[in-house]
Amino acid sequence: MVMTDPIADMLTRLRNATMVNNKTCDVPYSTFKKSIANVLKQEGFILGYDIRLVKNRKMLRFYLKYAGEKDPIIKGIKRESKPGRRLYVGYKEIPYVFDGLGVNILSTSKGMMSGVEAKKRKLGGELICSVW
Repeated sequence: MVMTDPIADMLTRLRNATMVNNKTCDVPYSTFKKSIANVLKQEGFILGYDIRLVKNRKMLRFYLKYAGEKDPIIKGIKRESKPGRRLYVGYKEIPYVFDGLGVNILSTSKGMMSGVEAKKRKLGGELICSVW
């Protein structure tokens, strides 16, 4: 079966893993997903990530972060730009997520970064997803 949106699949796997309080979540590896994982780590939504070889396939393993025993840090994830409808924003148009409590992840000409960092650098780009 061909996957049309691997980023949405990754976000859904993360969402499902936090809903059942898993400590880790494995997704198929790509450099684009790795750069999203890097932003999630920088912003404090995950403990970390690493690359593993499972059955001769590269997998990206996320180590999920919880406040206490069963309260996930990631409350929600929403895919903004989709393959059928790309969403581009200028740096002045980057929306706030829950009045600054969440973060947007943008793909800019200078790489993947959070919405706050993109505003500081005055860069716009493709709005990949929102995390809160």
